[in-house]
Amino acid sequence: MKLIEEVTIWDNGVNKKATILNAYVINLILNQSATFYYALNSANEDGSIGETLTQGNLSMTGQDYQDWLIDNDAWDWVAEQLNLTITGDYVPPVSINTSTTTMAPEPTTTTTEAPI
Repeated sequence: MKLIEEVTIWDNGVNKKATILNAYVINLILNQSATFYYALNSANEDGSIGETLTQGNLSMTGQDYQDWLIDNDAWDWVAEQLNLTITGDYVPPVSINTSTTTMAPEPTTTTTEAPI
């Protein structure tokens, strides 16, 4: 996933901001074409992925497909098709659990031998 320059998307009567681009190949015909699924998402306050504001498919064929050598080529192509500017990689926030767990000590048993 990639971070993108913020774009405004009209969603059910409200303007919302998309800042995350997700894309992956859903159909690949070797040496011919690739179909990508894409989604534009908002970001939650903690930086996690928010709701999907728009989504769709894009087909890469011809010279564009032949020029695709590394993943960044595909990301750049998807962004170009959607008129987006990639600003960096999306890195999900790390959740740190600050609670501590206290364990009770295990009970001890002692045995005493009776005199014979």
